[in-house]
Amino acid sequence: MTAAPLRYAYFPGCVAQGACRELYQSTQALADALQIELVELKQAACCGSGTFKEESTLLEDTVNARNLALAEELNLPLLTHCSTCQGVIGHVDERLKRFQQTDPNYIEQVNGFLQKEGCSPYRGCTEVKHLLWALVGDYGLERLAQRVTRRLSGLKCAAFYGCYLLRAQDQLPYDDPLQPASLERVFSALGATPVYYRGRTQCCGWPISSYATIESFRMAGQHIQAAIAAGADCLVTPCPLCHLQLDSRQPEIAAAIGEKLNLPVLHLPQLVCLALGLEPHQLGLDRHMVSTRSVWQKLQSHQTVG
Repeated sequence: MTAAPLRYAYFPGCVAQGACRELYQSTQALADALQIELVELKQAACCGSGTFKEESTLLEDTVNARNLALAEELNLPLLTHCSTCQGVIGHVDERLKRFQQTDPNYIEQVNGFLQKEGCSPYRGCTEVKHLLWALVGDYGLERLAQRVTRRLSGLKCAAFYGCYLLRAQDQLPYDDPLQPASLERVFSALGATPVYYRGRTQCCGWPISSYATIESFRMAGQHIQAAIAAGADCLVTPCPLCHLQLDSRQPEIAAAIGEKLNLPVLHLPQLVCLALGLEPHQLGLDRHMVSTRSVWQKLQSHQTVG
């Protein structure tokens, strides 16, 4: 039996449309390759990256209730490829669904603000799903493995989960927040070898980088050093903010800790698309601060030997 086509209300977020355009590019390439339909929520607002609540929890809830309502209008789950967006919007959705039972007056207040702006009300009838969860839970790893045309044999991949994907929500149906395995399961389905190291589930340091820059760099440097020591050819992250910290700032991180690093950092859809046969230029791999050429060369050399 042919599986039904997957459709999502696509929330690309801010970073993928700015500093990490390659994530936006590779996510669309992945959707095209797997015949997944992404209905982009072009009217959606920034999730707030966890900072709206510093001013007002009501502000964070209202902004993201509107984002969720846009997906509800389409009767589709909201798909994000950013761990921070997943954590923030997913947590808001959990809280509002709980308040529908325990504090309906609060929901009325939120929807009152939405009504004033001519927006649909929040109904609590959709779910927030990261691209990783969509691959693991909806598309399926066995099915994904069948679509691989360029096995990533010989490539040692170290996952960097970061904070928000694992610990922002009360319920995590697709993984264990303390002992996650979903990224490593994806690596194995693609033919790559998972590398385990201390730090893969810890903070990248981005949240403190604006006021404790050196400490932030040292934190990230420890993670990169640990992955290198474990034999990783690359880091793979499901979060563009982690990518900005670990890739774009890696030269500064190396200077801060006094060590050479030079470890490529890939977005999750870039890695998957390489296994699906796409070429580096189709995935924006030339946009990275740390060259990804070593990853591509290793894949090519292994295919030549094989």
